[in-house]
Amino acid sequence: MVDILCLGRFEKHRVHPISMTTRAELDARRRNEAARIRLALNSMRTEAREKVKGGPGTVAFVKEDLCIGCDQCTLVCDDDAIELYDTPLASPILNIDVNRKAKVLRDPCTGCRLCVLACPTDAIIMIDR
Repeated sequence: MVDILCLGRFEKHRVHPISMTTRAELDARRRNEAARIRLALNSMRTEAREKVKGGPGTVAFVKEDLCIGCDQCTLVCDDDAIELYDTPLASPILNIDVNRKAKVLRDPCTGCRLCVLACPTDAIIMIDR
């Protein structure tokens, strides 16, 4: 029982304890939310994949300012059409000697779009040959 001031006088009220969320309930909520987010992202990626043009008449192109040199595109490229090269870092604040960037070799590129789908920063686009 707790005394609560109500209209200038104290009244006794029974307080029901609030039950805390258990660890199992919290883990279940996290799993459900992660599954919901994963499903939403996968459906968005599917739509994006369908919109990316590709084929023999196209070639991949890297937007250098968006490329972070992560190596994902070189891992998925079956044609060995992408290589990384070192370039000086543009920021005087960071003390790093080199910054890797991807470069597409036009002749071996078959326009398969795998690099576009693998790029985490959307630095690779498909252009007409």
